Amino acid sequence: MTQTITASYDSSLKARNAFDELVSDGFPRESLFLDEDRNELKVIINDPGHREVEEILNRHEPDDLRSHPYSGS
Repeated sequence: MTQTITASYDSSLKARNAFDELVSDGFPRESLFLDEDRNELKVIINDPGHREVEEILNRHEPDDLRSHPYSGS
């Protein structure tokens, strides 16, 4: 099942660093959505990569981390 994982940070630097780490680890940019105005990073991922994404996002100390089923069009 495809999930959307959203991490909220207290600074755009933390959100950007998490984004950069995901890209350098091989996650496709097309599945990453960085909102620097809201300091949020959203990742659309299949179940096999879910745990790795959460570990990376948590390394950057998010204020909030949530996951829900992807409902894209």
